[in-house]
This record gives sequence, structure tokens and C-alpha cells, in this order.
Amino acid sequence: MGGEVRTRKLPFFPRFCGFTGRLIFRILLTRVRITGLEKIPQSGPVLAVFNHSSNSDGMLLVAYVIPHFGRTFAWPGKAEALRWPVLGYCMRQNGVFGVRRGASDLESFRVAKSVLDEGRILAIFPEGTRSRTGAMQEAKPGATVLAVRSGAPVLPIAIVGSQRLWPRGALLPRPLRRVEIHVGDTFTLSMPEDADRREALRLATVELMRHIAEMLPPEQRGVYAGTVERETRA
Repeated sequence: MGGEVRTRKLPFFPRFCGFTGRLIFRILLTRVRITGLEKIPQSGPVLAVFNHSSNSDGMLLVAYVIPHFGRTFAWPGKAEALRWPVLGYCMRQNGVFGVRRGASDLESFRVAKSVLDEGRILAIFPEGTRSRTGAMQEAKPGATVLAVRSGAPVLPIAIVGSQRLWPRGALLPRPLRRVEIHVGDTFTLSMPEDADRREALRLATVELMRHIAEMLPPEQRGVYAGTVERETRA
């Protein structure tokens, strides 16, 4: 896997969950390789964005990515889930903060932005839900608005092959799979000034997702395949 793992900086429970997650993947004979660890910011606010291809994506991040940050992520999650026995406790201890069902976009935005304003790491799957095919879906604009309004550096992270490990709809993960996690270069995001607000937001969202898509194999780029091809030709 490579790179220094700074687990000693983490509280006990995230360290325990990371260890347990890695043990589960080893039992499943899953090979996980991570590249780009040197690109992880050592401090300050970070908006970490990921593609979402599998039931296992969250566990992969807890087991293999958070230990290299040495800081827990904050994740948006359903407020009612945080009250569940055992699972709710685990979610809270791993940085999940509650967003009320039916809460306004403005309220959710304020909670998420406060994480970045406090100099912490906010983790978001911009697509909002797991892909049924493993290929990227059209992203929702929330991550883009957070990146632009906060000015926080965006860290793109691509998860390759997790749809073969535990695809959406499958009851259990499948053994003997290989997963790669690629950490990209941080960047700041702005909206084009020569377009109306809706179009500017769409273009900025495409740009955000392109940074993830270019680290994925062609079959996982989905709706953002064309943006990578155009960038390559430019």
C-alpha cells in the first residue's frame, strides 16, 4: 500500500474501525492499492470528493484513506440513522453528522460549510447515490457550491473496481477482488463568469467531476467520459 499511516493521531474508535475494515477486506482476499498519498494535505480545510460505485466505498475510505490523513472525515448522513443502536454510535464516532430528513438545502449547506470553516475535512460523494453500473452518474451541484463558497481546496479521490467487490443491490461483498484508490492533486474551483448562473454552476460541476473521472478507467467514467477526452485532446 505504501506511505506512512498516521493512525496514532486518530482517536481510538476510528483506529479500531479502520483496523476492523482492513481485516474484513483481507478475509475476503481483497487486494487494495492506493496511489498519490503524498498529495494529501497535512492540515487545514479539505473538501474530499469521491465517485460512488459500490456499497463498500464508505468502508474502503474508513479502512484505507482516513488512516493516511491522520484526521477523521466529517460526512453528511441521515440524522435518524445516528440514533440507531450500535451502527449510529459507529457512524458518529467516524465523523458522520446528521442532516434532517426534509431539511432545506440551505440548512444542509450551512452544516457542511461549517466543517470547512472550522478547518476540518468534509467528505462528499457528489453523485449522491451509488451507481448501478459502476460508471459515474451526473453529479448534484452541492459539492460545487461548497467548493466555490468556502474556497477550500478540493481533493479528488477515485475508487476503481469497487463495483465488482460489492455492487449496489448485492446482499454481501464478493471475495477475490481488486480495488485501487487514486488520490489526485488538490485544486480550487470557481464558476465561469461568462455564463448565466445555472450554466456556470453546471460547467463548474463538470470540471469538479472531471478531476475524478480522469483517474478512472474508461468504463467507469460514465457521463463524464467526454470531458476527459476533450481535456486530453486540448
